[in-house]
Amino acid sequence: MTIINPHAPPQDARTAPVIVGPWPTYAHFKDLPERERWVLYGSAKAYREALEAQGFVMSEAYYDFVARVTRELDI
Repeated sequence: MTIINPHAPPQDARTAPVIVGPWPTYAHFKDLPERERWVLYGSAKAYREALEAQGFVMSEAYYDFVARVTRELDI
């Protein structure tokens, strides 16, 4: 197991670890009140940003990620 240094500078996309999934689904939260769904949306974006800040590269484009999460949360 490799431990990633959170203080390491971002890596070049060609050498950075790529996260391909499975990415968590948020569909089972769509029946929560709207305010809670918006909080989950913010959390999902913050989690992705934190991973990218550590040098991870997501296989899902950011636009596709936002579209999927908003669709799954019905917001």
